[in-house]
Amino acid sequence: MTTTPSDDLIRRVLAKPATFACVGVSANPVRPSHYVARYLARRGYRVVAVNPAIAGRDLFGTAAVGTVAEAGAFDVLDVFRRPEAVPALVAEALAARPGMRAVWLQIGVVSPEAEAMCDAAGVPIVQDRCPKIEYQRLFGELRMGGFATGLISSRLPRDT
Repeated sequence: MTTTPSDDLIRRVLAKPATFACVGVSANPVRPSHYVARYLARRGYRVVAVNPAIAGRDLFGTAAVGTVAEAGAFDVLDVFRRPEAVPALVAEALAARPGMRAVWLQIGVVSPEAEAMCDAAGVPIVQDRCPKIEYQRLFGELRMGGFATGLISSRLPRDT
C-alpha cells in the first residue's frame, strides 16, 4: 500500500549536498525529465543522467551513463520511467548503492513492488511526486509565482 510521504521526509531527501541519479532523462530540453534534472543541477545538486541512448554525452556538468550501476555514488534514485520498469531499476540501485538516501518516482509513477523492496532495505521511497515541485513548495519558491505556500518570510530564496 502506497503511503503519502511527509513533508519532513521530503525535506530530508532534498537536504543538500545530494547527488541525483536521474533515470530516463532526455537530452531534449522541452521534456519534463530534462528540465527537472536541469532545475536540480541549478539548485546545487549533482545530477547524473542515466539513459543508454545518451551515454557519454555531457548533461548538467557530468557525463550521462547507460545504467544505474554506472552512475557511481548517488544519494537519490530519481526515476522518469514507466511503472513496469521501476522494480528492476530499484533492485539494481539497491544492489549498487545500499546506503542511498531515497528512491524518488516521478508524477504518475507508482510501484508497489519497488515500495516493498525499499521497505525491506530501509530506504525511503517517494512516489507520484516531482522533486522540482516539492522543492519549490517546501522552500518557498512557489510564492514568487503567486502561489500561497503557507511559508512566511521576508527573504527571497537565493538563486544558484
